[in-house]
Amino acid sequence: MGVAYSVGEVDHLYTFFVEWSPDIYMKGNKKHSKPRYIIRDQHPKQYLVVKKNKVAVINKLLSRPVHATNKKWEIIRVKDSKRRSSLCSSDSSEVEEPEYQEEVDDVPPLLSENSHLLNDHNLEELAANLPARTRGNSWKLVYSTVVHGSSLKTLYRNMADMDNPVLLVIKDMNKKVFGAFSSDPFRVSKYCYGNGETFLFRFNPKFQVYKWSGENSYFVNGKLDSLQIGGGGDGFALWLDANLYRGASFSCSTFNNDPLATQEDFMVQDLEVWTVQN
Repeated sequence: MGVAYSVGEVDHLYTFFVEWSPDIYMKGNKKHSKPRYIIRDQHPKQYLVVKKNKVAVINKLLSRPVHATNKKWEIIRVKDSKRRSSLCSSDSSEVEEPEYQEEVDDVPPLLSENSHLLNDHNLEELAANLPARTRGNSWKLVYSTVVHGSSLKTLYRNMADMDNPVLLVIKDMNKKVFGAFSSDPFRVSKYCYGNGETFLFRFNPKFQVYKWSGENSYFVNGKLDSLQIGGGGDGFALWLDANLYRGASFSCSTFNNDPLATQEDFMVQDLEVWTVQN
């Protein structure tokens, strides 16, 4: 929760803090203390970052301390302010504080429409494992067997102009839900593609994630007749046929994973692919 002060008081306090802690508040300095409160008036660029334990000191400096209950001021939280204008002037950049990042990390992916396979708890479990570049963004449905039928060609076609990462979610005939996050959209390619952001996951019987082991780079390989994720060892970590009906999952050295489905060979009941919206 923030504490609000008038425009004149903000200017006065800012001058005080520049003299008090020049290493923190001087213009152009890249360092920044970890903030707890943000003082903001109705002008979008009037901000002052203050440590929580300094609020009492500030109030002693003012002739008429203003409290957070004063309704003529807008109160914002730190994580909300991150999405608005910068706390510093336009010609002075800031290094993003870990505290801000932790606030965003806690937010599960926001889906543009309802999923037949993922519930809110599933999204919360996935959130902490998604790459930082995807967090805080909304996700749109690119492909679904419910909407588009069962065709690997259609799946590839729907991703033809994409360059964002994708989330593949599968539900098999035994009601097990599992899948993979791919750093690259699925496409037909002669060689494997992707990077170490790619990982596998399953929700049943408990949530498990299998990250890149570093042993090889067999992340994703798209063929006209199959989609292959992971390799090395007994087989692919995840394999789907051209009709997106038959699948297989084996342990592989790319992720050092257990088979994702109840049985190594499985039948697909539903399948969805989501991607980050720009």
